[in-house]
Amino acid sequence: MTYLTGFHAIEERIKSGKPHGPVLLAKAGPRAREILSLASAYKVQVDRVGTHDLDGLAADHRGIALEIPEAGPRADVSLDEFLETLGEKQDSLVLILDEITDPHNYGAILRSCDQFGVDLVISRDRRNAKHAEVISKTSAGAVDWVPAAEVANLVRAAEDLKNAGFWIYGAEMDGDPASTVDLGGRTALVLGSEGAGISRLLAERCDRMVSIPSRGRIDSLNVSVAAGVLLYEAVCRQTGRKGAP
Repeated sequence: MTYLTGFHAIEERIKSGKPHGPVLLAKAGPRAREILSLASAYKVQVDRVGTHDLDGLAADHRGIALEIPEAGPRADVSLDEFLETLGEKQDSLVLILDEITDPHNYGAILRSCDQFGVDLVISRDRRNAKHAEVISKTSAGAVDWVPAAEVANLVRAAEDLKNAGFWIYGAEMDGDPASTVDLGGRTALVLGSEGAGISRLLAERCDRMVSIPSRGRIDSLNVSVAAGVLLYEAVCRQTGRKGAP
């Protein structure tokens, strides 16, 4: 079992309806009491435990934790199911994560995905970040709301998206400035790991490489920050607004 300890993470997990419970309560501060009210409304079991007992399960708890069954993010849909439900929808935003294994980055990316209304996050099965508690806390619970699909082969997934009318844009330091690229319509953004970037075969499937202009001395942005900037640019194009200068 895994235990969520962040207040937002616990609340969003309860509201999402995904598998969870019981709530383990050691001490009831103001925020914990809010969670207890939420648990009551959603008919979630609450077990009283000793602080020492909770220390042994979730060392960074703040008097309360939520038990969940899995060890990492869970796929909600298959890519085929997602493509079947698109219908005539012209604007759609997909994010492909190529070997993002740091749970803090993964969680921060999901938080941006929730804020910018990403339709689907695609990652490779068995290789994405696995620490559910860290991801849920870093994403402020967004992990329980952002649609996700895991695939065996990201290259094949990109080809399936292209066949469905998506344009694939890879994030790369030497790419064209994102503000000069039309990211409207059916768009898929590819983000690679900070160490290796986008894998060669997946990069070859990209229609164009895009970058975020920088004036700093450090050579690149953290991948989760880059995700937020690029998603903002894409949403601006899809809603007809001008993006960043």
